[in-house]
Amino acid sequence: MTGFEKRISGKLSKLNDEQVEQVFDTLNEGREMVKAVLDSLLTGLIVCDNAFRIIVINKSASKYIPFTTTATRLHSTKIPVWNLVLDCDVSDFLHSAFKKGSSSVCREFTLEATGGKLRFISISLIPFVRKNKIEGTIIAIDDVTEKRSQETQLRRMESLASLTTLAANVAHEIKNPLGSISIHIQLLQKAIQKARQTDGLLPNEKFLEKYLNVVNEEISRLNGIVVDFLFAVRPVNASLSLYEPNELLIQFLDFCRPELAEKKIELQINLTESAPKLLLDEKLFRQVVLNIVQNAQAAMSQGGILLVSTLVKDDLFILTIADNGIGMDEETSSHIFEPYFTTKTAGTGLGLTMVYKIIKEFSGDIRVQSALGKGTIFSISIPVPQRERRLLGFSKEKG
Repeated sequence: MTGFEKRISGKLSKLNDEQVEQVFDTLNEGREMVKAVLDSLLTGLIVCDNAFRIIVINKSASKYIPFTTTATRLHSTKIPVWNLVLDCDVSDFLHSAFKKGSSSVCREFTLEATGGKLRFISISLIPFVRKNKIEGTIIAIDDVTEKRSQETQLRRMESLASLTTLAANVAHEIKNPLGSISIHIQLLQKAIQKARQTDGLLPNEKFLEKYLNVVNEEISRLNGIVVDFLFAVRPVNASLSLYEPNELLIQFLDFCRPELAEKKIELQINLTESAPKLLLDEKLFRQVVLNIVQNAQAAMSQGGILLVSTLVKDDLFILTIADNGIGMDEETSSHIFEPYFTTKTAGTGLGLTMVYKIIKEFSGDIRVQSALGKGTIFSISIPVPQRERRLLGFSKEKG
């Protein structure tokens, strides 16, 4: 009860009709003001009683969460809120919180918005306290899609933070072909100048072509360096959708199998039976797998074993690609994700850099373990979306 309501409650019997009407107008204005404030909040709010029946709901809440009925009818229904929510994950979360008596929990969800786009929301449950007594629960809903987008941008900015070192490497790479071009052009100029000072005849075609071919080769080399540089610094634009990773892995590995067999490399596959769907970009995920497989193939020139395995642990999908090739020392393995670092004579040093950027775009992590003469293990961990965690837990319970 507000201060105004307390003052007026004891005087109602003494007021005439006009004064009573003024009191009710003032109270209605106050309630409309509160409603306007609630509806203006970007955070969605649902106030429920102890049975999780809706007392108050604002516009943002009905915008973020799909309900079985309109917002205006949600106030009057006596049905528990979880039975009014269309999304199964959110509904189960609220029902579980009610059954467990949880009043201070928070969880993120992935919902499909208009046009098939994914929306990330965070739902927090807070005790609704009146007169020092818990009389229900406040459900707070925040749209964290923009936050996720900002995190992605931050990762990209961190990636570009190493641009100074990268530019220095490119400058070093460019210096050599530019020097070669300069020398051969000077030789051509001297030959032409000498011809003008003597008989006026140009050198024979083979002489000219020899130097011009070198110039063209170096120009082509420069072009390649520039293309690789642009490839290294451009942001990864991933189009994320839910995919079953094991199905994609089998598809990718089947593509690699003939070439591996030709190189006398035995492919062993051990995939988890309960793989959840992950937020991936199919083309970029393929690029990651094929690049690591190609590196493993190069490390096993005399043949060997390539083991690809997956498992789910602590809400993470873990992909392991291991070979028993020549391996790397600690110094080499600590630099393999850096741009232009390569141990191959024909390598650009950008393949694993791109792999690292892609995995970070998936909000994942990649690690490498290696020892000389023993082989190399790449471990990729990608977070399991909340929806898939619930399904995974359900299947374990049934099992």
